[in-house]
Amino acid sequence: MLDTFKLHIGKFTEVSDDEFEEIQKFFEIKDVNKKENLLEEGQICRYHYFVLKGLLRKFYMNEKGVEETTEFAIETWWMTDNMAFERKAPTEFYIQAVEKSTVLYITQDNQQKLLKRFPVMERYFRFVYQRAFAAAQLRFKFLSSLSKEAFYFQAIKNHPEFVQRVPQYLIASYLGFTPEYLSEIRKKRIS
Repeated sequence: MLDTFKLHIGKFTEVSDDEFEEIQKFFEIKDVNKKENLLEEGQICRYHYFVLKGLLRKFYMNEKGVEETTEFAIETWWMTDNMAFERKAPTEFYIQAVEKSTVLYITQDNQQKLLKRFPVMERYFRFVYQRAFAAAQLRFKFLSSLSKEAFYFQAIKNHPEFVQRVPQYLIASYLGFTPEYLSEIRKKRIS
């Protein structure tokens, strides 16, 4: 399963088999049950997660006590609360497994040691963060420039894998809809 991680690193930089053997020692692996929380609001954010298998989501509770999903991570995607992770601070988010998952995780201290010992990993993480930032920018653009219906259909077009794997109520949460409104949009498309 760690081959998934090695292949992902290889998309951005080169590491030898010997280097990878050493790199993986900075990480731990964990199996996570469906609906199990890896992080809860108020906890210190200690880990950065890489999804080997499964699906995670990040969400917060709004002022009405409703879950608002801000992000998903499928295989080969990273997830953490970046601000809290960097500051070793309490988080305002939850990270939860949407399906049974297997993750690699690293502490901030180990990540710093990893980057110092293997500078090539700086390049890897730079590309990871650039892609995450670009995805956040695109989501903001779609949220601010498209109607809710158009945003939903754009999301389906860009990420069809989510439609198959993510429960509709979570897609609604991510898009800022109620599940009922998403159901109406889907019915219109079918008719």
